[in-house]
Amino acid sequence: MEQEHAQTIAYQALGWLVANDDLCPVFLGSTGGSVDDLRDKATDPAFLASVLEFITMDDKWVMEFCDGAGLAYDQPLRARYALPGAGEVHWT
Repeated sequence: MEQEHAQTIAYQALGWLVANDDLCPVFLGSTGGSVDDLRDKATDPAFLASVLEFITMDDKWVMEFCDGAGLAYDQPLRARYALPGAGEVHWT
């Protein structure tokens, strides 16, 4: 997948996440981010990758996002691997 297409999917995922009143606070809590970060980092490919990484943690989230965006279920993960930081493992 081309990085440009991956970023488009990531923008869709960010929009879906921000509109999800239940899940957005979970994302912010797990990343330590703020609402301002959602706006300020929206064009950062690494941040967009973190959005996709978060969504792909749960099959239910993937299915809900993809069903709403009209995407195949493999697209968020494929997009994640096309963005910076793919393959890096971060232990917390």
